[in-house]
Amino acid sequence: MKEADMDLMVGATADNIMMVEGEMKEVQEADLLNALKAAHAAIKPMCELQNELMKELGTDKKREYCHEVNDDELKEQVKTECYQKAYDVVKQALEKHARAEAFEAIITEFKEKYAAAHTDLTEDELEEKNTLADKYYHDVEKDAMRRCILDEGVRLDGRKTDEIRPIWCEVSPLPMPHGSSIFTRGETQSLTTCTLGTKLDEKMVDGALEKYYMKFLLHYNFPPFCTGEAKAQRGVGRREIGHGHLAWRGLKGQIPEDFPYTVRVVSQILESNGSSSMATVCAGTLALMDAGVPMKKPVSGIAMGLIKNPGEDKYAVLSDILGDEDHLGDMDFKTTGTKDGLTATQMDIKCDGLSYEILEKALAQAKAGREHILGCITNTIAEPRKELKPQVPRIVEIEIPKEFIGAVIGPGGKIIQQMQEETGATITIDEVDGVGKVQVSAPNKESIDAALSKIKGIVAIPEVGEVYEGTVRSIMPYGCFVEILPGKDGLLHISEIDWKRLETVEEAGIKEGDKITVKLLEIDPKTGKYKLSHRVLVEKPADYVERERRPRPERGERRPRPERGERRPRPERRNENHEAHEPKDFNDSLDHEM
Repeated sequence: MKEADMDLMVGATADNIMMVEGEMKEVQEADLLNALKAAHAAIKPMCELQNELMKELGTDKKREYCHEVNDDELKEQVKTECYQKAYDVVKQALEKHARAEAFEAIITEFKEKYAAAHTDLTEDELEEKNTLADKYYHDVEKDAMRRCILDEGVRLDGRKTDEIRPIWCEVSPLPMPHGSSIFTRGETQSLTTCTLGTKLDEKMVDGALEKYYMKFLLHYNFPPFCTGEAKAQRGVGRREIGHGHLAWRGLKGQIPEDFPYTVRVVSQILESNGSSSMATVCAGTLALMDAGVPMKKPVSGIAMGLIKNPGEDKYAVLSDILGDEDHLGDMDFKTTGTKDGLTATQMDIKCDGLSYEILEKALAQAKAGREHILGCITNTIAEPRKELKPQVPRIVEIEIPKEFIGAVIGPGGKIIQQMQEETGATITIDEVDGVGKVQVSAPNKESIDAALSKIKGIVAIPEVGEVYEGTVRSIMPYGCFVEILPGKDGLLHISEIDWKRLETVEEAGIKEGDKITVKLLEIDPKTGKYKLSHRVLVEKPADYVERERRPRPERGERRPRPERGERRPRPERRNENHEAHEPKDFNDSLDHEM
């Protein structure tokens, strides 16, 4: 699948394709058509196998069953009195709410006249007749709309079959989101926002067969008010899942894989009259480019419809369908794509099937519509913004050797948590392909630089002869320990603090937490401990005289024992406040400390 251009699911009978769902990598319409033919060829043997099984079981004859109670006289009366009125409403090309009110007025008038003419009916009987009248009128309304399109080429809103509704759009209508847009096509409108987050905002998908993380998220919200309804808004439903997933498929291929941010797009449908999922794709493209996401190419989407009565050769393919054309029509065929090809598709067929001739025409007409919509998008914002908005957190990524991952994290996460607390940055680290991928994010450059400095200090290897700005971590009678790099301490012996002789470390004015510049003199080859010096960085006094140091005996050599009766002199005490003996030299103290 990683090497494939298409990931499709196709449902079909032995004669016609019924359903298509999938995503593509900017393929051409002809390639999609060939893929559907290949899928259909694979489906036909399965249909034949099912037919053979039905014959073997004796269930190959369909049973006729109807539980409904019908009134053929009422049905004919509704058609006779309401059809022409409904046809006239269709031709008026009214807007959505006015059209709905006009259609409602026709059946209301009929039911009032019917009640006046049948005063002998009880209230319950009249209610039953009204319910049947509503059902029959729906069929009349559907037939009037379809005949007007097939016979006169006039749609509910007065457009031609291949005409797109008026479009207007803008970017940054909201001041604080990282990216935002409004996309309006006819009476369908989407307000979409784009938020850029860190690696911690990725979505973990814990499936039955695999576990992975998603960096691009898309949420599609369809509140009741967008269709003029007032009702409780429950959890996510079929529409939100299906439409959101289609829009996600259409956009995700155009976001670079190396983009460091986690991207979340949220589409709020403010008004809906068909194609709200395709409005989400268009508004999502605008919001992504407004946020500065370096999209490979902008994406647009369109929903196609079909009118085809059984037994007739005449048909009409409709571009950018309305909600009523979806409801009363025979097809809802959505496609998304860039200027170079298709990225996603979804098709539901409500008639007996779709021939390849009709499908080919629908794809060609959809391409022309998408290109028109894409022009409106690029006229609003031609390309992604070069700079991220000030409120977007900045992210820097670096790689470190695998063996330093534990050092950066620390025991129980102590080191990484301390760095985040001190710098205000968010730090994440993962092992990928044998190296540590570190991501640092923060609202400002200073925090990022401070965090990077600490991380680089941990992974840096101290070098003999280098000068470091260290921090005094602890003070001992024989010197102090200085942190030259995060997690790396060295001993600054009291004799290496200054050229003059010091009795105590405090005499030099050094205390814990002080910053001090030191030079790394030596790294013990066995223990890896560091010997530091500060005095070598200070100019030697002109009258300085190096005091003699008693040579340290070689390994295995013993110091001469004093003669009998002779006592070895005790080392001088430092002062009255310090009882500890002064070490004879640096090596003795270092051995003692080790």
